[in-house]
Amino acid sequence: MKAAFQKDEALLADIGQARVAGRARIWWLGQSGFLVHTPTATVLFDPYLSDSLTKKYAATDKPHTRITERVIAPVWLTGIDVITSSHHHTDHLDAETLLPLLQVNPQARLLIPRANRAFVLERLGKVEDRLVETDAGEHVSVAGVTFYGIPAAHNAVEHDEQGHCRFLGYVARLGGRTIYHSGDTLLHDGLIPALTPFKPDLALVPINGNRPERRVVGNLDGREAAQVSRAIGAALAVPHHFDLFEFNTAAPDEFETECRRLGQRFRTLRHGEGMDL
Repeated sequence: MKAAFQKDEALLADIGQARVAGRARIWWLGQSGFLVHTPTATVLFDPYLSDSLTKKYAATDKPHTRITERVIAPVWLTGIDVITSSHHHTDHLDAETLLPLLQVNPQARLLIPRANRAFVLERLGKVEDRLVETDAGEHVSVAGVTFYGIPAAHNAVEHDEQGHCRFLGYVARLGGRTIYHSGDTLLHDGLIPALTPFKPDLALVPINGNRPERRVVGNLDGREAAQVSRAIGAALAVPHHFDLFEFNTAAPDEFETECRRLGQRFRTLRHGEGMDL
C-alpha cells in the first residue's frame, strides 16, 4: 500500500499552521475529498475517510482494494463550516465518514443535491436540520460561502420525478476565490457552458476515465479533464479520483501531458498534501 504524503498528526499540524497564519490552503484527502481553508470559512468537499467500501465488497467479484493509506480519521477534522456531497455514491456520501464529521462539527452544514434528500436521510438518519439543498442552475449561501450547482453526467445527466438533477458539481466562492469541484462527471453538452462564466481560480477534476469493464459508472479521463479545465478558463487544475481503489484508478501522466500541451497550469497532489491558494 502506498504511504500518504502526510497523515494524522502531521496533517493536523499543517492544517493548524494554516489557520494560525490566516493562510488560504487546500489539501487532497484522497478520492474526491478536499479540505479548503480560508480565513473566512472552511469547506470539506466530498470526503471519503473510511474503509466502508473495502469491507462491503471484500467477498465479491468487484473488490475495492485500497491502494493508498487513509490520511486521517473523520473525528479528527474539526472547525469545518460546510461539507458537500455531490451525489449518492458511497465514496461521496459515506455514513462512516459523514456521521462522525457532523458529530464533531456541530456547526457544519451538509450541502446536497435536492434530488438526493430522501436517500441522504435513509443513509444518515435524522440529519434534516443539518442539510442545505440545491440544484443545477441554483445557488445558495452557507457560512458566507456561495455555492452554485453545476449539472454532472454520471454517466448521464439524470433528473428525479420533479426535474431535480441527481448528480452535481459545485462552484464555491469563498475567501475571494472561486473553486470548481466536479463531483463525478463525464463531458456533456451543458458542462462547459455552465462553468465558463465562473473562470475558476481552481478546477478539481476527475481523471480515472470511463471503462465499461470496471462495471461502474465513469468520469473524465486525464486528457478530457485537462481540456475541460482549459476550456473553462481555470487558472489552475488539480486532478482527483485516482490512487484509492485498485480497480478504478488511472495514472496522472495523461492529464499532466495534456495540460502541458494546452498550456494549462496544473498541480498533482499526493494524499494528504496541501498547497497554498
